[in-house]
Amino acid sequence: MKTVIIVIPLMLAAVLLMKKKDMSYRQSVLKSMYPLIMLPGKVFGSKNAIQKNTNHIHPIVDFYSLKIVLNDGRILDVNQFKGKKIILVNTASDCGYTAQYAELEKLYQQHKENLVIIGFPANDFKEQEKKDDAAIAEFCKINYGVTFYLAKKSQVIKGTEQNPVFNWLSNQEKNGWCNQEPKWNFCKYLVDGNGVLTHFFAQSVSPLDPQVIDEVKIQD
Repeated sequence: MKTVIIVIPLMLAAVLLMKKKDMSYRQSVLKSMYPLIMLPGKVFGSKNAIQKNTNHIHPIVDFYSLKIVLNDGRILDVNQFKGKKIILVNTASDCGYTAQYAELEKLYQQHKENLVIIGFPANDFKEQEKKDDAAIAEFCKINYGVTFYLAKKSQVIKGTEQNPVFNWLSNQEKNGWCNQEPKWNFCKYLVDGNGVLTHFFAQSVSPLDPQVIDEVKIQD
């Protein structure tokens, strides 16, 4: 009984110390636990964590015909990014993988001459993105220094309201080979400089995984 009395306050103190100034307790704890969350994938791998367009199948519907509504309402024409690699990733603020925002930003800063990253906030998994667009942008900037593009909050899983970009990414009748919708928050799709979808990386694959970095570096 004495042990319990001692341990509980210590646990509460630890949680209080984890609290980040501009985050909720949940967000702070999840950020601190992120290395542990990623550990199983690093040690044991994950079935279907990475899918690759091994036959280099070209899309049926032109990727560069797509347009994206950004977080602030502007329209982004992806046609302007011909020749650059593009990572498209569904995101959320209250997820165990939210710390990947920082890794995505680091990847972007290291390769932004040849890389575009676009985050797509979505509330599709356990309601882990309840914020509105303005609050999402502020959260990302303050806590993770995000400077890459953020799209308007939308649905990324399959359904009548699915974002057109993710409809393209998860429909082989459009992209040529991939039917994989996001399994959870922070699934990453890589499109090469010719508008070909080359990879799907599940949430368990870090944006700074050597396999991701190697693919970003490859010249088309």
